[in-house]
Amino acid sequence: MNDNATNDNVRYPRTTFIRRHTLVTRLTHWLNVLCLSFLLLSGLQIFNAHPELYWGHYGADGDPAVLTIGSEGQGGGTRGFVRVGGARFATTGVLGVSDVEGEPTPRAFPVWATIPSFQDLAAGRRWHFFFAWLFLINGLLYLGFSALNGHFRRDLAPTIRELSPRHLWHEVLDHVRLRFPEGEEAKRYNALQKLTYLAVIVVLLPLMVLTGLAMSPGVDAALPALVDLFGGRQSARTIHFITASLLVLFVIVHIAMVVLSGTWNNIRSMITGRYAIQEKGPKS
Repeated sequence: MNDNATNDNVRYPRTTFIRRHTLVTRLTHWLNVLCLSFLLLSGLQIFNAHPELYWGHYGADGDPAVLTIGSEGQGGGTRGFVRVGGARFATTGVLGVSDVEGEPTPRAFPVWATIPSFQDLAAGRRWHFFFAWLFLINGLLYLGFSALNGHFRRDLAPTIRELSPRHLWHEVLDHVRLRFPEGEEAKRYNALQKLTYLAVIVVLLPLMVLTGLAMSPGVDAALPALVDLFGGRQSARTIHFITASLLVLFVIVHIAMVVLSGTWNNIRSMITGRYAIQEKGPKS
């Protein structure tokens, strides 16, 4: 056997680039990042004005709350807490108390997590409403373009095989083991990605928009049935908060997957549209 193998006899993995995201998808994605960031920070500012959530048509001081982020004590002895139903948790240093000019100040979310940083409900609402409408217009543009160019059918609709319990369980195990698709499989979204994106696009985002509209007095007067659909304005506010929290969780997991599966490759594909695929050559 000849041990003097040359480079011609060695097959190296080959890198090819595919066009993964269209220009409209990339632009609407980054605009969504901007909108959701400002919506979250301004939303926390609005929440700070009355840091309690209720269920039903009414909610005021003294009414039983399903969630409270508050504080007790005075001066240096101020302590923060979160109460969910009958359970209470100490959250000093995280929630309930914020350091304002060196003084512990009762505040649900800290100064660095809100826009503006100081307590100003009117300013928070202006920021929130502006980016809410921008987000809605951007979302409608994305939905219209995706429907016209077949993006939903081609890239996001899972097949019957992908929805089988055995296939889904296999993908869950691969994600837990941090095993990501390679070669031909990396050219398309896996079933977990498809189901997650569809849940966000079809369920969470519309729910956030509708509950936001249900909290508007003007919309309430024009479409009272929308308020009744969610069981009252306070119920809509609670659902809005829960939906926003789930979106934050989605973003955290999404960023983690981007980093673990190849930070630069994923970011480049969402900036330029080019996604690198490692294709193994035939064995020698």
